[in-house]
Amino acid sequence: GAPTETVTTCEGNNVHLLSCDEGVISVQSAFYGRSDSVTCSVGRPPQQITNTGCSLTGAVEVLKRRCDGKRSCELNTGVFSPDPCRGTYKYLQTKFICLPSIYRMTCENSAAHLHCAEGQVISVYSADYGRHDHTTCSYSQPPTSVQNADCSHPTSKVAESCNGKNSCIISASNSVFGDPCVGTYKYLEVAYNCECE
Repeated sequence: GAPTETVTTCEGNNVHLLSCDEGVISVQSAFYGRSDSVTCSVGRPPQQITNTGCSLTGAVEVLKRRCDGKRSCELNTGVFSPDPCRGTYKYLQTKFICLPSIYRMTCENSAAHLHCAEGQVISVYSADYGRHDHTTCSYSQPPTSVQNADCSHPTSKVAESCNGKNSCIISASNSVFGDPCVGTYKYLEVAYNCECE
């Protein structure tokens, strides 16, 4: 299988970045809290690193929801609440693998074409309709239509329509996926693999 990668980010206004050079992210585990007195301890007073039995339940679900099926994913440790241990200096540690996949990005009002070689069928890892940055699908768009970069809308509709087929065409449109952010020009991201029939 793919090698497991580990990313550790100390608490504060630090960006936790997961990325795959090839393939897409599959989060294996995530931990937010403190389980030892060494990680993220430089310059910290002893009372901030002595509680080594503190963690937030559900951190892995947050990471999976935000990152699975994407080529890269970033979040701030500030998204985690409530604080599992006030006064303790925490860190976020994520273990993930990069799954081999085919990645398609389709601008709103265009059609996504998913296809596999003869004798193979589509298996969708993830699909998301919305906007995550200011640059994707921004050509000739007014600035106001690409400013909302926090418009994430995971969808199972691509998997429902395409899984098990050799090829599939799905429209990247509000009529198919609904409108997760009115007034924002969106795009459809799909990560899938081809499997033997």
